[in-house]
Amino acid sequence: MTSYVLVPGMCHGGWCFADLTEQLRGHGHRVHPLTLTGLGERSHLLPGGVNLDTHIEDVTALLAAENIHDAVLVGHSYGGMVITGAADRAPERVSGLIYLDAVVPEDGDSCWALVSEQERRWYLDVVDSGYAVRPLPFFDPRATPHPLASVLQPLRLWGNASRLRHRAYAYAAGWEGESPFTSIYERLRTEPGWTTHALDGGHNLMRDNPGELLEILLDAARADTVVTES
Repeated sequence: MTSYVLVPGMCHGGWCFADLTEQLRGHGHRVHPLTLTGLGERSHLLPGGVNLDTHIEDVTALLAAENIHDAVLVGHSYGGMVITGAADRAPERVSGLIYLDAVVPEDGDSCWALVSEQERRWYLDVVDSGYAVRPLPFFDPRATPHPLASVLQPLRLWGNASRLRHRAYAYAAGWEGESPFTSIYERLRTEPGWTTHALDGGHNLMRDNPGELLEILLDAARADTVVTES
Protein backbone atom coordinates (compact mmCIF):
# COMPACT_ATOMS: atom_id res chain seq x y z
CA MET A 1 0.00 0.00 0.00
CA THR A 2 1.28 3.42 -0.99
CA SER A 3 0.14 6.80 0.35
CA TYR A 4 -0.62 9.38 -2.34
CA VAL A 5 -0.96 13.08 -1.64
CA LEU A 6 -2.65 14.88 -4.53
CA VAL A 7 -2.01 18.63 -4.87
CA PRO A 8 -4.12 20.63 -7.35
CA GLY A 9 -3.15 23.53 -9.55
CA MET A 10 -4.21 27.15 -9.21
CA CYS A 11 -7.80 27.94 -8.22
CA HIS A 12 -8.70 24.26 -7.81
CA GLY A 13 -9.33 21.98 -4.84
CA GLY A 14 -9.01 18.34 -3.96
CA TRP A 15 -12.27 17.72 -5.78
CA CYS A 16 -10.45 17.83 -9.14
CA PHE A 17 -8.88 14.46 -8.25
CA ALA A 18 -12.18 12.77 -7.30
CA ASP A 19 -12.12 10.04 -9.96
CA LEU A 20 -8.40 9.38 -9.56
CA THR A 21 -8.81 9.17 -5.79
CA GLU A 22 -11.57 6.60 -6.08
CA GLN A 23 -9.56 4.48 -8.52
CA LEU A 24 -6.40 4.51 -6.42
CA ARG A 25 -8.35 3.57 -3.31
CA GLY A 26 -9.90 0.77 -5.31
CA HIS A 27 -6.36 -0.60 -5.77
CA GLY A 28 -5.86 -0.58 -2.00
CA HIS A 29 -3.84 2.63 -1.63
CA ARG A 30 -4.25 5.48 0.81
CA VAL A 31 -5.08 8.75 -0.95
CA HIS A 32 -5.18 12.30 0.38
CA PRO A 33 -6.55 14.84 -2.13
CA LEU A 34 -5.68 18.29 -0.76
CA THR A 35 -7.38 21.63 -0.97
CA LEU A 36 -4.71 24.20 -0.23
CA THR A 37 -5.18 27.07 2.22
CA GLY A 38 -7.19 29.94 0.76
CA LEU A 39 -8.94 27.83 -1.88
CA GLY A 40 -12.20 25.94 -2.28
CA GLU A 41 -13.81 25.17 1.07
CA ARG A 42 -10.79 26.91 2.65
CA SER A 43 -11.23 30.15 0.70
CA HIS A 44 -12.25 31.97 3.88
CA LEU A 45 -8.59 31.63 4.95
CA LEU A 46 -7.32 34.10 2.37
CA PRO A 47 -5.66 37.00 4.13
CA GLY A 48 -2.57 38.43 2.44
CA GLY A 49 -0.30 36.10 4.42
CA VAL A 50 -1.11 32.98 2.37
CA ASN A 51 1.91 32.19 0.20
CA LEU A 52 3.93 29.28 -1.19
CA ASP A 53 5.33 28.45 2.25
CA THR A 54 1.76 28.13 3.53
CA HIS A 55 0.92 25.61 0.83
CA ILE A 56 4.10 23.61 1.41
CA GLU A 57 3.21 23.44 5.08
CA ASP A 58 -0.26 22.17 4.14
CA VAL A 59 1.50 19.10 2.75
CA THR A 60 4.18 18.61 5.40
CA ALA A 61 1.62 19.04 8.19
CA LEU A 62 -0.56 16.35 6.60
CA LEU A 63 2.40 13.97 6.32
CA ALA A 64 3.20 14.46 10.00
CA ALA A 65 -0.39 14.27 11.23
CA GLU A 66 -1.08 11.05 9.31
CA ASN A 67 2.37 9.62 10.20
CA ILE A 68 3.15 8.99 6.53
CA HIS A 69 6.66 7.83 5.57
CA ASP A 70 6.11 6.51 2.03
CA ALA A 71 4.28 9.36 0.32
CA VAL A 72 4.09 9.78 -3.42
CA LEU A 73 3.42 13.47 -3.88
CA VAL A 74 1.46 14.32 -7.03
CA GLY A 75 1.25 17.92 -8.21
CA HIS A 76 -0.75 19.37 -11.07
CA SER A 77 0.43 22.64 -12.68
CA TYR A 78 1.23 25.09 -9.82
CA GLY A 79 1.16 22.04 -7.53
CA GLY A 80 4.64 21.20 -8.81
CA MET A 81 5.97 24.10 -6.74
CA VAL A 82 4.30 22.73 -3.64
CA ILE A 83 5.37 19.10 -3.90
CA THR A 84 8.97 20.08 -4.68
CA GLY A 85 9.14 22.21 -1.55
CA ALA A 86 7.41 19.62 0.62
CA ALA A 87 9.77 16.82 -0.47
CA ASP A 88 12.76 19.03 0.29
CA ARG A 89 11.46 19.85 3.79
CA ALA A 90 10.32 16.35 4.74
CA PRO A 91 12.41 13.93 2.63
CA GLU A 92 12.12 11.17 5.22
CA ARG A 93 8.37 11.05 4.56
CA VAL A 94 8.44 11.04 0.74
CA SER A 95 9.32 8.23 -1.67
CA GLY A 96 8.41 9.79 -5.02
CA LEU A 97 7.24 12.84 -6.95
CA ILE A 98 4.88 12.91 -9.92
CA TYR A 99 4.34 16.13 -11.85
CA LEU A 100 1.18 16.43 -13.93
CA ASP A 101 1.83 19.06 -16.63
CA ALA A 102 3.46 21.09 -13.89
CA VAL A 103 6.30 23.43 -13.09
CA VAL A 104 9.46 21.74 -11.80
CA PRO A 105 11.33 24.43 -9.86
CA GLU A 106 14.91 24.67 -8.74
CA ASP A 107 16.22 26.72 -5.83
CA GLY A 108 15.22 30.36 -6.19
CA ASP A 109 12.53 29.78 -8.81
CA SER A 110 9.02 31.17 -8.52
CA CYS A 111 5.99 30.03 -10.47
CA TRP A 112 5.96 33.51 -12.05
CA ALA A 113 9.49 32.98 -13.39
CA LEU A 114 8.77 29.54 -14.85
CA VAL A 115 5.65 30.25 -16.91
CA SER A 116 5.06 32.18 -20.12
CA GLU A 117 4.02 35.79 -20.55
CA GLN A 118 0.44 34.65 -21.19
CA GLU A 119 0.22 33.10 -17.72
CA ARG A 120 1.80 36.19 -16.16
CA ARG A 121 -0.90 38.38 -17.68
CA TRP A 122 -3.48 36.10 -16.10
CA TYR A 123 -1.76 36.30 -12.70
CA LEU A 124 -2.14 40.08 -12.77
CA ASP A 125 -5.94 39.84 -13.13
CA VAL A 126 -6.60 40.00 -9.40
CA VAL A 127 -9.75 40.33 -7.32
CA ASP A 128 -10.63 43.65 -5.71
CA SER A 129 -8.65 42.94 -2.55
CA GLY A 130 -5.48 42.44 -4.60
CA TYR A 131 -4.68 39.23 -2.73
CA ALA A 132 -5.79 36.64 -5.27
CA VAL A 133 -5.85 35.74 -8.98
CA ARG A 134 -9.27 35.33 -10.59
CA PRO A 135 -10.16 31.90 -12.00
CA LEU A 136 -10.17 31.77 -15.78
CA PRO A 137 -13.64 31.68 -17.38
CA PHE A 138 -13.35 28.08 -18.60
CA PHE A 139 -12.39 26.65 -15.20
CA ASP A 140 -14.73 24.40 -13.27
CA PRO A 141 -17.51 26.43 -11.57
CA ARG A 142 -16.08 25.35 -8.19
CA ALA A 143 -12.79 27.17 -8.87
CA THR A 144 -11.95 30.00 -6.48
CA PRO A 145 -9.42 32.88 -6.57
CA HIS A 146 -5.83 31.79 -5.93
CA PRO A 147 -3.46 33.53 -3.48
CA LEU A 148 -1.23 35.80 -5.58
CA ALA A 149 1.71 35.66 -3.15
CA SER A 150 2.05 31.92 -3.73
CA VAL A 151 2.97 32.35 -7.41
CA LEU A 152 5.32 35.26 -6.75
CA GLN A 153 7.33 33.80 -3.85
CA PRO A 154 10.66 32.15 -4.78
CA LEU A 155 11.13 28.60 -3.55
CA ARG A 156 14.10 27.86 -1.30
CA LEU A 157 15.56 24.37 -1.57
CA TRP A 158 18.40 22.67 0.31
CA GLY A 159 18.76 19.57 -1.86
CA ASN A 160 17.26 17.23 0.72
CA ALA A 161 15.08 15.41 -1.83
CA SER A 162 17.89 14.48 -4.21
CA ARG A 163 17.72 10.76 -3.36
CA LEU A 164 14.04 10.13 -3.98
CA ARG A 165 13.38 6.72 -5.51
CA HIS A 166 10.88 7.78 -8.17
CA ARG A 167 10.35 10.94 -10.24
CA ALA A 168 7.93 11.12 -13.13
CA TYR A 169 6.55 13.81 -15.41
CA ALA A 170 3.30 13.64 -17.39
CA TYR A 171 3.24 16.22 -20.19
CA ALA A 172 0.02 17.35 -21.84
CA ALA A 173 0.78 17.39 -25.57
CA GLY A 174 -2.73 18.52 -26.54
CA TRP A 175 -2.67 22.15 -25.44
CA GLU A 176 -4.54 24.62 -27.64
CA GLY A 177 -1.66 26.89 -28.55
CA GLU A 178 1.78 26.92 -26.96
CA SER A 179 2.26 25.04 -23.70
CA PRO A 180 4.31 26.77 -20.99
CA PHE A 181 5.58 23.33 -19.92
CA THR A 182 7.18 22.15 -23.17
CA SER A 183 10.69 23.26 -22.25
CA ILE A 184 10.39 21.54 -18.85
CA TYR A 185 9.32 18.29 -20.47
CA GLU A 186 12.08 18.43 -23.09
CA ARG A 187 14.70 19.00 -20.40
CA LEU A 188 13.50 16.18 -18.16
CA ARG A 189 13.41 13.67 -21.05
CA THR A 190 17.22 13.61 -21.03
CA GLU A 191 17.82 13.87 -17.28
CA PRO A 192 18.77 10.67 -15.42
CA GLY A 193 16.40 9.52 -12.73
CA TRP A 194 13.26 10.76 -14.49
CA THR A 195 10.47 8.87 -16.25
CA THR A 196 8.58 11.07 -18.70
CA HIS A 197 5.27 10.59 -20.50
CA ALA A 198 3.64 12.62 -23.27
CA LEU A 199 -0.14 12.30 -23.17
CA ASP A 200 -2.50 13.35 -25.95
CA GLY A 201 -4.65 15.57 -23.78
CA GLY A 202 -5.09 19.13 -22.61
CA HIS A 203 -3.75 20.69 -19.43
CA ASN A 204 -6.52 19.09 -17.37
CA LEU A 205 -5.06 15.60 -17.63
CA MET A 206 -7.32 14.35 -14.83
CA ARG A 207 -10.28 14.93 -17.14
CA ASP A 208 -8.68 14.08 -20.50
CA ASN A 209 -6.40 11.13 -19.66
CA PRO A 210 -7.66 9.46 -16.47
CA GLY A 211 -6.67 5.91 -17.44
CA GLU A 212 -3.13 6.83 -18.41
CA LEU A 213 -2.70 8.93 -15.28
CA LEU A 214 -3.82 6.04 -13.12
CA GLU A 215 -1.16 3.79 -14.64
CA ILE A 216 1.53 6.43 -14.14
CA LEU A 217 0.63 6.71 -10.46
CA LEU A 218 0.43 2.96 -9.99
CA ASP A 219 3.89 2.62 -11.53
CA ALA A 220 5.22 4.68 -8.63
CA ALA A 221 3.70 2.21 -6.17
CA ARG A 222 5.23 -0.72 -8.05
CA ALA A 223 8.65 0.96 -8.06
CA ASP A 224 8.36 1.54 -4.32
CA THR A 225 7.52 -2.13 -3.77
CA VAL A 226 10.55 -3.30 -5.78
CA VAL A 227 12.89 -1.09 -3.76
CA THR A 228 11.35 -2.22 -0.47
CA GLU A 229 11.63 -5.91 -1.34
CA SER A 230 15.12 -5.80 -2.82
